[in-house]
Amino acid sequence: MDDFLTLENQLCFAVYDAGSQFNKLYTKALDRFGLTYPQYLVLLALWEQDGLSAKELGERLNLGTGTLTPMIKRMEANEWLKRERSTADERKVCISLLPKALGQKEAIVEKIAAELKLCNIEYEEYEQLMKQLRVLRGKLKEYNRL
Repeated sequence: MDDFLTLENQLCFAVYDAGSQFNKLYTKALDRFGLTYPQYLVLLALWEQDGLSAKELGERLNLGTGTLTPMIKRMEANEWLKRERSTADERKVCISLLPKALGQKEAIVEKIAAELKLCNIEYEEYEQLMKQLRVLRGKLKEYNRL
């Protein structure tokens, strides 16, 4: 039981450290595009469904407005996306991709794929890890609802 209390045997630390390593990988891959990892996540969400409201985008990324709003403003200033108030409901702000985000999509995806390939993660291993992480995330979400 004492081994359980070591740092190396903590699942939370393993996930944290792996996340940190992913951040480094993505920082390296995205640097040439002038993007941060969280900004890349915004692009991913909008490439899936353009024109999300700020609220929907925040829910999709699990980010609060205090984090999301300044990031959106920086991305708008760098011509990745635009914010527009809804004419039907002025409280609603819609976020849409600009041509730069659409035009750079393929190059960004290719660069990320190339960096991931350098990590020697095989496709089957990737799928297995994703499946396990989805199960873990689901269990944690269920716990946190209690």
